[in-house]
Amino acid sequence: MKKPVLIVMAAGMGSRYGGLKQMDPVGSAGELIIDFSIYDAVMAGFKKVIFIIKKEMEEDFRTLIDDKAGRFIEVEYAFQDLNDLPDGYSVPEGRVKPWGTCHAVLSCRDKVDGPFAVINADDYYGPSAFQSMYEFLEKAEDGDQYSYSMIGYLLKNTLTENGHVARGVCETDANDYLTRINERKKIMWRDGKIQYTENDTDWIEVPGESTVSMNFWGFTPSMMKELEQGFPAFLDTALKENPLTSEYLLPVAVDQLIREGKAKVKVLRSTDRWYGVTYKEDRESVVNALQSLKDKGLYPQILWGK
Repeated sequence: MKKPVLIVMAAGMGSRYGGLKQMDPVGSAGELIIDFSIYDAVMAGFKKVIFIIKKEMEEDFRTLIDDKAGRFIEVEYAFQDLNDLPDGYSVPEGRVKPWGTCHAVLSCRDKVDGPFAVINADDYYGPSAFQSMYEFLEKAEDGDQYSYSMIGYLLKNTLTENGHVARGVCETDANDYLTRINERKKIMWRDGKIQYTENDTDWIEVPGESTVSMNFWGFTPSMMKELEQGFPAFLDTALKENPLTSEYLLPVAVDQLIREGKAKVKVLRSTDRWYGVTYKEDRESVVNALQSLKDKGLYPQILWGK
């Protein structure tokens, strides 16, 4: 079997941070959050990473990655392009928003022919997640159904104290296979409880032990074919109903494959804490948490050496 490849979705980083050169490091040696993920991936066994970026970000990214992490893992780049559409489709006038995470992954379709994992560039997932994922993908084979996986986190370990976030709250069967993903776009700590709202008025409590997706997926090559085949159907609806902002999203695509009986998705549970800078106020706590992990010996003080 071909060795698992790691795909990192980073095409949105420039817009969120005002350009990569202005990104705040979170590690004491100037590391970005993605450096910790790549380090964990290397330690788990991954030999190749593909960064999905915008073409105009390439020079900045090579400066940040190639001479550091790139000394320890093979690095490739794929470019998410708004105009990368199936024959017969075109970008609607006024559309500037990318087509979503499924479209991002599709930008790697000519670079991946084996099992692959997908993560966000600006989330810290923890070492155990990469170890579990690599071990799963090494053995994953499609049978009557596609054999996919997802890292599941405890909801209480994925929230910020500084506002609301969006999370995919998961339902699983007795064997830890995913049965459904419920997207909660506004979920947060309120009065010591975790609650979400869909109308800004009614708040519904969610148990902190609930399993959530943080967009860390594992797929066999069949997923690329499914995404490619599903893209026109998405566009047919999106271009009629919401042409400027509709997105082709991985959780929605996975949920549909489960409902159709095409795929089974093993939930690989992690008790690690998630870290991310959703709000500018989050940065200090992330910096302190990652330094604490270094001080405990989980990471070297300088990830990639001098």
